[in-house]
Amino acid sequence: MSIGGVLHVKGRVLVGPDDVRDELWVVDGRITYERPRTAGPDITTVEGWALPGLVDAHCHVGLGTHGPVDAETAEKQALTDRDHGTLLLRDAGSPSDTRWVDDREDLPRIIRAGRHIARTRRYIRNFAHEIEPDELVAYVAQEARRGDGWVKLVGDWIDRATGDLGACWPRDAVGAAIAEAHRLGARVTAHCFAEDSLRDLVEAGIDCVEHATGLTDDTIPLFAERGVAIVPTLVNIATFPQLAAGGEGKFPEWSAHMRRLYDRRYDTVRNAYDAGVPVYVGTDAGGSLAHGLVAGEVEELVRAGIPPVEALSATAWGARSWLGRPGLEEGVSADLVVYGADPREDVRVLAAPRRIVLRGNVVG
Repeated sequence: MSIGGVLHVKGRVLVGPDDVRDELWVVDGRITYERPRTAGPDITTVEGWALPGLVDAHCHVGLGTHGPVDAETAEKQALTDRDHGTLLLRDAGSPSDTRWVDDREDLPRIIRAGRHIARTRRYIRNFAHEIEPDELVAYVAQEARRGDGWVKLVGDWIDRATGDLGACWPRDAVGAAIAEAHRLGARVTAHCFAEDSLRDLVEAGIDCVEHATGLTDDTIPLFAERGVAIVPTLVNIATFPQLAAGGEGKFPEWSAHMRRLYDRRYDTVRNAYDAGVPVYVGTDAGGSLAHGLVAGEVEELVRAGIPPVEALSATAWGARSWLGRPGLEEGVSADLVVYGADPREDVRVLAAPRRIVLRGNVVG
């Protein structure tokens, strides 16, 4: 609902992890730290701990279990994220056209990566463009032009010939494709569960890897040296045992591999963080996972050994900076969430927002 005047947020405004102010004002949908001279009596006051709107850096609006969904379902997905305080989404691959969301003042902002690009028969049916390596550069260029500065590759998937996870792309093909994306001003990320594809992708210049469960002592230093980010999606990795059980009869080696990746998931994330690899929050919502899981993912990062303030930054200040979007700076659009306690002290606070403000309007 529209506040119909000036919004006053008071208590603790967490502009950054160490930049804490006592109050901010929202005038005409924008943040200011100067008290309006003409506010008059028409002021709505909200008290608590304010954060920039949370970020889910890996989700899929417009995607369901079997592929694209209708606009009504996509709207419900976006509203669910919003109602959990997630106001900025990096849509890491969707076959649906969700540009209509940009015209809705009540829905989160979306940064799109176009549609997934996968090897033929090497991804979930109806999710991706399924192509061969000689087509990769052309499809990357196409999705770079359709997206909002990101392209999403499927870096590895189950190889039916071997019965286990395997890299999808030859090094020369992926190198040429990433170079083309960069030429067009887009960054590239890739779905990767296993170990085999990581070195080639990083040495080819990739910007980010999703899941990254296959990181090892050999590849973690390479990620850190090149500044390649990871989005671990631990709430999704939690489904690996169930997936492994379902595929054990047909692909026993793949099932055993998935269980090993699951068993070491926390060590993998902590070792990457300790080495200086940038880590951000993403849930993999859409497809088979529900939306609105960001609070749970932050808890998972803490469980893995990332300090609470750093895990919070991975969905707040740090994530917004990485994606090139503002936080709670003077003059920017008021996208913020207010909590009843300090989330730096206990990240579980994120599961219960007191107020949600989107484009200057109180929406929750």
